[in-house]
Amino acid sequence: MPLYHTDDQAMLAETASQFMAEEGSIPTQLRLWRDGESGDGFGRPLWKQMAEMGFTGLLVSEADGGLGMGHVEAGIVLEEIGRNLTPSPFLASSVLAATALDSASAELKGRWLPGLIAGDSVLAVAVDEGPKHRPERIAARAEKSGNGFRLSGRKDFVLHGASADMLVVAARTSGGDDDAGGITLFAVPADAGGMSHDAVRLVDGSVATHTGFDGVELDGDAVIGEVDGGREVLNRMLLAGRVGAAAEGVGVARGAMDRTIDYLKQRKQFGRLIGEFQALQHRAAHLYSEVEIARAAATKAAQLLDAGSQQAELFASVAKAKVAKAAGLAVREGVQMHGGIGMTDEYDIGLYMKRERALQEFLGDQYYHANRVAELSGY
Repeated sequence: MPLYHTDDQAMLAETASQFMAEEGSIPTQLRLWRDGESGDGFGRPLWKQMAEMGFTGLLVSEADGGLGMGHVEAGIVLEEIGRNLTPSPFLASSVLAATALDSASAELKGRWLPGLIAGDSVLAVAVDEGPKHRPERIAARAEKSGNGFRLSGRKDFVLHGASADMLVVAARTSGGDDDAGGITLFAVPADAGGMSHDAVRLVDGSVATHTGFDGVELDGDAVIGEVDGGREVLNRMLLAGRVGAAAEGVGVARGAMDRTIDYLKQRKQFGRLIGEFQALQHRAAHLYSEVEIARAAATKAAQLLDAGSQQAELFASVAKAKVAKAAGLAVREGVQMHGGIGMTDEYDIGLYMKRERALQEFLGDQYYHANRVAELSGY
């Protein structure tokens, strides 16, 4: 598969680039909602605009009212989100939760997908139960209760948890905490009794929650997929999210690189533009090559996922690890080439460093995915 866009994908990229640059820019969105201390950490009017553009339903099938596009197209939108540091629930709602709901009953789809597609609803996912991404271990439990279940436990760093209308929750319905089987996914509405949120603002300004479930009563219709058979659905959801996070990370790297190159073309030192100094030219060229390699890895992972390839899982971890390294390089080089002023809030480059730090941890950092690459390769 060629690592470039088709004509239709190129049109989508142009549309998304213009939209995010105009409507989702740092001054109009990130700084506005960060400095205003929004409880959501993002703007709901922009979320509604994204729905009007058709972005929110990209991965929802046409039969369910969406556009029925693929992960390459979702990655195009996510790259522009990352490039502009646009705060939005797109990754959590339109990628992770939408992928999980693809395995849900017609009733659940009818309840939650129309609001997502219209931009009226925000969806979140609750998987991790500690400071690091370790989905292999699920301790939260859902015990049989009448015709439904009683959910108890705790989930950590649930992105947009307090803003969501529904949470996709991974819980254990049988077996031990470290067992691969015995997992069930539930669609838990925000108004469910016994659910509590302790909101925390992350380093990049986004809002996550430590969410507790104290005997939350759920009916049997809340199950996504099959009881005890949720691990496969969970893995599909995480795979889609990792590919999406890699695409957004490419955008963060590109945005940081673009601002750094612009600064090299404007800043003068000793009577010369600093971009004329050969040492900085070499560093900029190296950065460009690393970002392009990362972009190719993310594109390849999305293409394989759309094709249903068995290699998609491997390449998703390759992309997540490579993008984390490239984005980390981009923000560090950006701050250093800006000099001391790069650490001030006046310049946007520091905001890219914060977003890179938060995004790298989301769904597994580079070390987690480097280990997965080794395991999936037989080591």
